Amino acid sequence: MHSAKCRLASLLACIFAIAAGPAGAETVLITGSNQGIGLEFARQYAARGWQVIATHRRENTPETLARLAREYPKVRVERMDVTDHGQIEALAAKLDGEPIDLLLHNAALIRFAPINDPEGNAGQMFGTLDYEHFDRFMRTNVAGPLKITEAFIEHIRAGRLKKVIAISSAAGMVSLPPRSADHYWYRISKAALNSAMRLLAVEFADEGITVAMFHPGGVQVESFGNLKLAGMVPPEEAVGKMVATIDRLTPEDSGRFLQNDGRDQPW
Repeated sequence: MHSAKCRLASLLACIFAIAAGPAGAETVLITGSNQGIGLEFARQYAARGWQVIATHRRENTPETLARLAREYPKVRVERMDVTDHGQIEALAAKLDGEPIDLLLHNAALIRFAPINDPEGNAGQMFGTLDYEHFDRFMRTNVAGPLKITEAFIEHIRAGRLKKVIAISSAAGMVSLPPRSADHYWYRISKAALNSAMRLLAVEFADEGITVAMFHPGGVQVESFGNLKLAGMVPPEEAVGKMVATIDRLTPEDSGRFLQNDGRDQPW
């Protein structure tokens, strides 16, 4: 039944959805859902029959989300730039009274230029660090998830599952030295995101709200173009594992930083 609803390219996503359990009436809000990991999360939860609130920051609805909404009537596309507090508050007010079972912080800033541009990351390299870029990284990768959690906390409290998940990165590890001194702002902001999420885990410890972070692993998203890197996996595989792991999380897991298969990720 599930596989009949999916395109051939999403067959693996459907397999993971079936393994995770039957479709339900749950609701997920996903930030940065018009491409990459966010789009695949939206696709997989939609295939399971969830109500999906897929947010993006574009002026117009991205065609990727328009197609997804045509395929799955329970996909609701909304504009919400995670750096715009007015847009965040406006969407929270628009959805007033609607429970959200899973709040999925996916939107993030990694760099300002294509990955194959050797000079495109100069603002994140020592000696040419751009401190205005630092402000943008922190507002997107740290302040955004915090503000959204504050704005939507009553929706989460009204949900049945009560889960807040942030897509982080092993680049934010502080317990081990980085392999190279690059991507300063991205690495620093992901470490800060992990700290922020752990604070939220303590904040909601008595409410049955589960807060967790994921290192999704190497994922071959659209931004890599034709560049193929060893060990990279397609989005449907990485997201399928994370969806299955999210299903298993309980309040006892709150505060954990996880790999996509549920093992603890050092940070």
